[in-house]
Amino acid sequence: MKSGRQKAILEIINQYEIDTQDELVKKLKEKGFEVTQATISRDMKQLQLIKVPASNGKQKYAASNVESPNAVNKYMRVLADGIISVESAGNILVIKTGSGLAMAVAAAVDSLKIDGILGSIAGDDTIMCVVKETEQIEQIKNRLNQLSESQ
Repeated sequence: MKSGRQKAILEIINQYEIDTQDELVKKLKEKGFEVTQATISRDMKQLQLIKVPASNGKQKYAASNVESPNAVNKYMRVLADGIISVESAGNILVIKTGSGLAMAVAAAVDSLKIDGILGSIAGDDTIMCVVKETEQIEQIKNRLNQLSESQ
């Protein structure tokens, strides 16, 4: 029930310019969800919704994973400055970084949502990324190497 409701919230905020919780409650009720404002407030917090400018000059709710081009450029700079090498073993990528940079590089990799990377674990200067399909390893490795050389 909760996951279905939260999925519906994301669909609604992507389809409509919702600027109040009351509007969101109304749209959810139209879709058959019996909800209260308190429930929606908790869902919005868990989904990490943010307010962004809407086309009508007001604010609207959006998923916080909506990245600005400026943010993407910052992530790419972090990769360029931090990655020393990228190697593979099976469906695991091992990324070597400068000392103390692994967390920042892993966060950048995760934020860029590179297709095929399921997640990353960072130490001080090493990151392990799990790749969904072994066949994707070389493509993703090449992509990371391109990004690390792009800035």
